[in-house]
Amino acid sequence: MRFQETLYPEWGQNFANDRILFEIETDHQHLVIFENTRFGRVMALDGVIQTTESDEYIYHEMMVHVPLLSLAEPKRVLIIGGGDGGILREVLKHPSVSHVTQVEIDQAVVDLCREYFPKHSAGAFDDPRLDLVIADGATFMEQCEETFDCIITDSTDPIGPGEVLFESSFYQHCAKCLTETGVLVTQNGVPFMQGDEVTNTYRRWRDLFVTRRFYLTTVPTYAGGPMAMGYAQKQQTAIPSTDVLDQRSQSLGPLRYYTPEVHHGAFGLPQYVQELMTD
Repeated sequence: MRFQETLYPEWGQNFANDRILFEIETDHQHLVIFENTRFGRVMALDGVIQTTESDEYIYHEMMVHVPLLSLAEPKRVLIIGGGDGGILREVLKHPSVSHVTQVEIDQAVVDLCREYFPKHSAGAFDDPRLDLVIADGATFMEQCEETFDCIITDSTDPIGPGEVLFESSFYQHCAKCLTETGVLVTQNGVPFMQGDEVTNTYRRWRDLFVTRRFYLTTVPTYAGGPMAMGYAQKQQTAIPSTDVLDQRSQSLGPLRYYTPEVHHGAFGLPQYVQELMTD
């Protein structure tokens, strides 16, 4: 049996579906969890692979440690999405973080990932620093009056429930809720296949953020080339030196992918990605 991903109509990837562990139509989306010999347990939403046991650490470490280690002492973090718990797990490794608000639209994703992907969250959902809110992320941001040192949007692609998390109004609310030195990081797809995500985000950030960057990382699950993560701040900032990053990362314990050198190298963009960053 094979699982055929449906993200691109003209091209795709398929996984050997060794055994379906769970399948359900939630209030928001179709969810399936199955086993694959190479990738371990795999979760897909609406026909699109979201996470696997084998390579999740690459995505989660780069989504979290690049922004948080760019700040001297981040205390308050907001996660939009991320119901599998991997982002939360990495955020809570930072000893300076005193409070995390996580907004996930689908309670079923949280519950099923705690059961079928326990290593993703590794107990993070029980941490007293967490305030878990089951709500639509865009609506939450529209009503939010708090400020955060870092906002991480671990969203699906801009189709279905995740579409509103790529709109200008959402980014406006994010800017409003960031501290003056705060960082917004977003999931922006695979530029070779989804170049519009980079271009649209770059343009929508123009009047909101002074620093508009993207960085790349390669996650085997997300086929089609390296994936882009957006990085925005309301003031002009430089990437911290590797010495500073090394000092700041000492308290995190062992990591499997992130290094200060990888942090720096991730911002070195190939020409075709640079050409997508146009106003």
